[in-house]
Amino acid sequence: MTLFASTSFFLFTALWPGSISAQNGQSTGSASVTKTATGNSPVFTVPPSADYGMNVLPNIKDPQAADPQNVCPGYKAANVQNTNTGFTAHLQLAGPACNVYGNDIRDLTLLVKYQANDRIHLQIQPRYIGRGNETWFLLPEALVPRPADGGTRESDNKMAVSWSNEPSFSFTINRRDSGDVLFTSKGKALVFEDQFLEFGSALPNNYNLYGLGEVIHGFRLGNNLTRTIYAADVGDVVDANIYGSHPIYLDTRYFTKSNSGELTYVADTTDKAAHYVSYTHGVFLRNAHAQEILLRPSGITWRALGGSIDLYFYAGPSAEHVAKSYQHSAVGLPAMQQYWTFGYHQCRWGYENWTVLQDVVDNFARFEIPLETIWTDIDYMKGYRDFDNDPARYSYGEGAEFLSRLHANHQHYVPIVDSAIYAPNPEDPADAYPTYDRGVDADAFLLNPDGSIYYGAVWPGYTVFPDWVGAVLNGSGAIDWWINEFILWYKEVAFDGIWIDMSEVASFCVGSCGSGNLTLNPAHPPFELPGESGNLVLQYPEGFELTNQTEAASASSAMHTQNNPPTATASSPSPSTTSSAYFRTTPTPGSRNVNWPPYAINNYHGDLGVHAASPNATHHGGTLEYDFHNLFGHQILNATYEALLKVFEGKRPFIIGRSTFAGSGKWAGHWGGDNEARWAFMFFSIPQALTFSIFGIPMFGVDTCGFAGNTDYELCSRWMQLSAFFPFYRNHNTLGAISQEPYIWSSVISASKTAMHIRYSLLPYMYTLFALAHRDGGTVMRALAWEFPNEPWLANADRQFMLGGAVLVTPCLTQGATTVDGVFPGVGDGAVWYDWYELGAVTGAKPGQNVTIESPLGHIPVFLRGGHVVPIQEPGLTTTASRGNPWGLIVALDSAGRAAGKLYLDDGESLVPEATTWVDFSAKSNSVAAAPEGNYVDKNPLGTVTVLGVRAAPSKVRLNGKDLKTSYWAYSEDKHSLLLEKLGDQFFDGAWKSSWNITWY
Repeated sequence: MTLFASTSFFLFTALWPGSISAQNGQSTGSASVTKTATGNSPVFTVPPSADYGMNVLPNIKDPQAADPQNVCPGYKAANVQNTNTGFTAHLQLAGPACNVYGNDIRDLTLLVKYQANDRIHLQIQPRYIGRGNETWFLLPEALVPRPADGGTRESDNKMAVSWSNEPSFSFTINRRDSGDVLFTSKGKALVFEDQFLEFGSALPNNYNLYGLGEVIHGFRLGNNLTRTIYAADVGDVVDANIYGSHPIYLDTRYFTKSNSGELTYVADTTDKAAHYVSYTHGVFLRNAHAQEILLRPSGITWRALGGSIDLYFYAGPSAEHVAKSYQHSAVGLPAMQQYWTFGYHQCRWGYENWTVLQDVVDNFARFEIPLETIWTDIDYMKGYRDFDNDPARYSYGEGAEFLSRLHANHQHYVPIVDSAIYAPNPEDPADAYPTYDRGVDADAFLLNPDGSIYYGAVWPGYTVFPDWVGAVLNGSGAIDWWINEFILWYKEVAFDGIWIDMSEVASFCVGSCGSGNLTLNPAHPPFELPGESGNLVLQYPEGFELTNQTEAASASSAMHTQNNPPTATASSPSPSTTSSAYFRTTPTPGSRNVNWPPYAINNYHGDLGVHAASPNATHHGGTLEYDFHNLFGHQILNATYEALLKVFEGKRPFIIGRSTFAGSGKWAGHWGGDNEARWAFMFFSIPQALTFSIFGIPMFGVDTCGFAGNTDYELCSRWMQLSAFFPFYRNHNTLGAISQEPYIWSSVISASKTAMHIRYSLLPYMYTLFALAHRDGGTVMRALAWEFPNEPWLANADRQFMLGGAVLVTPCLTQGATTVDGVFPGVGDGAVWYDWYELGAVTGAKPGQNVTIESPLGHIPVFLRGGHVVPIQEPGLTTTASRGNPWGLIVALDSAGRAAGKLYLDDGESLVPEATTWVDFSAKSNSVAAAPEGNYVDKNPLGTVTVLGVRAAPSKVRLNGKDLKTSYWAYSEDKHSLLLEKLGDQFFDGAWKSSWNITWY
């Protein structure tokens, strides 16, 4: 949970107790301050000034900053050695060192390998690397594996690499068949220093780039954006660096093709009568250091504060090809999720005890709204400590009874686990915390440079941070300790999955602020929590004043009084807001300044040590956080995955994490972080989800109805319906805000039930999409531009999306609207679309045309694409109930009368299922057939088959050659649909026991 985007931190003043800072190594004075927390006992409050850093100015905003291209000489290549699978070369500085933002590395090596027919690896690193500086430049494969080298011959690759020394070394990647330049550093001097890298490429006019996350932004990144990649506990601030680090982008280009096959790039693709073809390629930089990517009209400039240039180019030619190749080679295939995880999840920060939790579960049942999983935020913890329940509010005994009832109803429970571990007060025996003691014994925690334990501050007070890097690289005990804590805790709390938070890793102070101050624990965070005095959640939803003027005026007055109390004293301003003298550093020969590097990235929090573990915090083995900061969230997901494999032997772990890196998707899913109850954030959820499809993390969802602030029935209705088509479907809001469970408003009940009925019907389809992605690679939620790659007017489309290849979702994202505009892709090439509700085909739509679609409150337009067979199942209130219901098929015929589809069946939970079945569906002209293959037994009968696009009424319908009575089927003349129902008695042994065929004449 992030409060920094909207909460004032300067509400009170304090001097800071004596401490040793890992960041600056200086004592900072002493005093004691108390404040009454939400309980009755006074507790020490960490002062806001503890999280102040140096007043740095991002270089991109600094008029005094040097442009490396004006002062650096670049390199010259020599000693080129060619093979049939690539080449190597030596690179040497082409002139005097510039040392602009670090110490220039004089001698480099270049490696180019044609690793596969669609992939090229290009690496530039120092020629001389010792053990003392290896992690400055090389990302350990134990943490982030390298794509394997398949040794493809150069002539077999879809791309080609060339290089030049004029005026200095540059390289160019071309698409071999078209000659299109995919990436070229020509015209840019290569800069390679111990704390700064710069390289880049010109790009075509009006280019289309996607990815480079994590960021709240439209799906298409545009050409006027600086993307910072530095994991930060920020909240969903638009265009800021937030939780995840994914240095990959897709580049889609549109061309016209002459009769001779010559391609011509088209920057202005407004002519909808023209015929276009597109090609998409991908570029991945395997680098975990802080980065900054400048997207400008002329092209892309990539900067990093360390590491090497470790590039992988993917030829495509489609986005789906790139996604699959990226997953297979670099980040791993998406984790297969348990079936129940696709049900509906309910959470909030503010469920006070097990009784409140039971009331929520009971209310869902009372209103007959599906509920699969109930979640708890940090409320359940004893003093916000991991693996330790509050004995009064969330006792283990009462919890066991609650969870027994929950599990008996085939429902599930997921608690939050934070990334910092409380350090108990050594002078208070009652404050003992065995989890911490066991971690100390295991050498599990991050260190100061002098070898002492690093103490930051998070929710419970002064805390320590598990040292995942030290565990992987140097064998310290963090991972084994973490696994053991989960095993012990599970004996008390029978959870079903885990939610990892604060994993950037966040700290509410700069440096090792707890060193010498543990006797002040427990401590209150340096800001008011939502709902506490002075920080009530009073804001009303957007547009509330339009229809509720009196209430809005009252709320506005209350907020003004809270923010401007009559007895307020002058707050203690942050140095960064009052000083005009910015802190700048210059390179020091022979060493790095890791706390304040000479190049200042555009980090949301400014100083790299603010609200994060200090860059010079030290891992076991001597490596620095500076070199591994972006990997903390990735590695805690790995450790949690290993822990859940032990807790649930043989079952797929279910983990939702906040901070992610390239490859996290093979272990966990992700939610979009701390958004707000605003219409804009509902819109941004779509480009967020599509971008995480690029990153190989399809299990994605957002805090439905908004986390921060107060929602209302209209926003929540629209959002509950939109999120019903995201793989991860959860409602979550903040402490102190109004309740927003879907049963709070009658309109939201109706809207939710409508959308949930569709979602739960589609669960077999969604589960199959995940099985395909897990087996073959690929995406689940898809951009329209990916499914229809030759329609350039879809390049910026992010208000609609596809679920797989068959389902088109067109949500209403505008307050007060009763219609929504949407396009129907592919109609120019004969694509057929069917309305989910009415079953009839859409008519009259033209290529690229925005069609006005009726969308009254409570209705979300959903369409099926001709050419697809979609398996469905009669929905229940849980996934278990749904899985026991009859099957159905929707056969959406294309213009040629054909359709195809798949269904995957297994037990829904096993890591390696003992039995599986794949069913292939095919339809042509007047028949539909199912061909199962496998050994998984499902005895549910086939209940219905709906065939859309049947142009003429049949006189006979046959199942496996035998006529069906007319009581089994009916034809709709106006909708051109054939409905077969009540088929259960024809499938006593189950719908997929053997092959079958239905024909009509």
